[in-house]
Amino acid sequence: KDGGRALDAVEKGVMVTENEQSCCVGLGANPDRDGFVTLDACIMDEFSNCGSVAFLERIKHPISVARRVMEKTPHVMLVGDGALEFAIAQGFKKEKLLTENSEKAWREWLKESQYKPIINIENHDTIGMLAIDVNGNLSGSCTTSGLAYKMHGRVGDSPIIGAGLYVDNEIGAA
Repeated sequence: KDGGRALDAVEKGVMVTENEQSCCVGLGANPDRDGFVTLDACIMDEFSNCGSVAFLERIKHPISVARRVMEKTPHVMLVGDGALEFAIAQGFKKEKLLTENSEKAWREWLKESQYKPIINIENHDTIGMLAIDVNGNLSGSCTTSGLAYKMHGRVGDSPIIGAGLYVDNEIGAA
């Protein structure tokens, strides 16, 4: 509306959800079976520039780290400790993402420790956002904690460009 880029809108838009403790993305996200919150995110602009992070711990806004990967490195994806080290070097602060509620749910799950995920049935949340700006340019973002109580190290398709997100400014975005 004010002439900004769709890229800024899709980053800021999913950050709203990453901040909400009632959602399972970012702060308060579902942990893996070992009790660690690991996050994945990707972002892509109208010029086919893209960035991604996976298996990122202790950073509340993985979408912003993904954007920095896109803008500040020659790479598309950083994962695990490398993504965390990069985030810290870029000024992001480590935070405890496991909230009282998410820890309580995890401890309840531990009583039986049954891992039989039924995809899309209250066991994970993934936020995808697409936008078109006043210039007709597209951008997209995707952020997730993945499946609740997944094996430590599991990464799904969400942060992978071409699987979790793709933007082609002439054709569309998904």
